[in-house]
Amino acid sequence: VQLQASGGGSVQTGGSLRLSCAPAGRTFSSYRMGWFRQAPGKERALVASIGRTSRSAEYVDSVKGRFTISGDGAKSTSTLEMNSLKPEDTAVYYCATKRDPFGAYEGWGQGTLVTVSS
Repeated sequence: VQLQASGGGSVQTGGSLRLSCAPAGRTFSSYRMGWFRQAPGKERALVASIGRTSRSAEYVDSVKGRFTISGDGAKSTSTLEMNSLKPEDTAVYYCATKRDPFGAYEGWGQGTLVTVSS
């Protein structure tokens, strides 16, 4: 089980990016899908997650109102729309899947780099 994140890039403060996530190989289903990010010198942290049926989206406070997660749990595909980007959003972004309610997130790929300049 492995996912591939794409869509990162360099933008100025206030800009937007759309990240995409899809299985790197065979298609599989997810109970919940998440987007994480790891800034330089910091631990990887959950940014947003969404349930299998695209309901119950959750966000970390720092991105609420700016980021929107959507996805298809049957295919384990998801997108993260990022608006009003700030320099503190600079990080490598990863997507991951939780296959059941009790499991840990898995399927980490290489991530995609988002750089926001002031």
